[in-house]
Amino acid sequence: MKNSLKGSRGQGLPCQTAGLGQGLKDSSGKTLDPSNPRILEPFSKWQISCVIYDCDGVLFDSLEANGRLYNLIATSMGRPPLRENELKYCHTHTVYESIHHMFRDDEASEKRAIEFLKEQVDFKKFIVYLKMEPNILETLAQLEKRGIARAISTNRTTSMEHIMERFDLWPFFDMVVTALDVQNPKPDPESVEKILAALSVDREQTLYVGDSEVDRDTALSSGVRFIAYKNRELQADGFIDDHLALLKLLSNGQYPQG
Repeated sequence: MKNSLKGSRGQGLPCQTAGLGQGLKDSSGKTLDPSNPRILEPFSKWQISCVIYDCDGVLFDSLEANGRLYNLIATSMGRPPLRENELKYCHTHTVYESIHHMFRDDEASEKRAIEFLKEQVDFKKFIVYLKMEPNILETLAQLEKRGIARAISTNRTTSMEHIMERFDLWPFFDMVVTALDVQNPKPDPESVEKILAALSVDREQTLYVGDSEVDRDTALSSGVRFIAYKNRELQADGFIDDHLALLKLLSNGQYPQG
């Protein structure tokens, strides 16, 4: 897998002191209610050197693409299309974990599905169904201007390189780590640890932006702050519903509306 490395980057802004998973606090130490979009009371600013993004559900709305892929595998093996809870699982796990989950009671079909995946599935055909999330490129460009490193930690495998090329994303990221680049995929901290070491950034100055329990657990296991994207049911240090809101959080110390 291609990695674009630029080494350590410049420093960000003064650090806020809220603990991981404890929510945002104002200057007096009072916990802010993340469900209240009208909160605008400033809290101490974060000093951030690196932002790590998940791919599916964060950089892209990929539910349709993943649904088409896994339903093709399912029906080709003679089983019904995925149920909603199965698709939710596959949406956040590696392709091999997903196939195992789909055929967890049928070892022979699991082996055939893996062979089908390797020999007959062309991931490029599903990339066309990806929808890039609004304002992500603008946000990434602004992070670079502030000297903040940008990375991806994803449980995707070979398809990630095609995605980076199809959407011309290589210039926007300093490093990409997939499930192929580690022995233990998310939520194990290995992918984040790999990024921290390669980019020479401190975990205390790193944010992980994700949308699932797997992402939250990845941040917790690696000791970095977690920002939940479009999912306020997760325990997180902050919540954003638009990527540009991350810049508001970093630049002026205000809880972003939305």
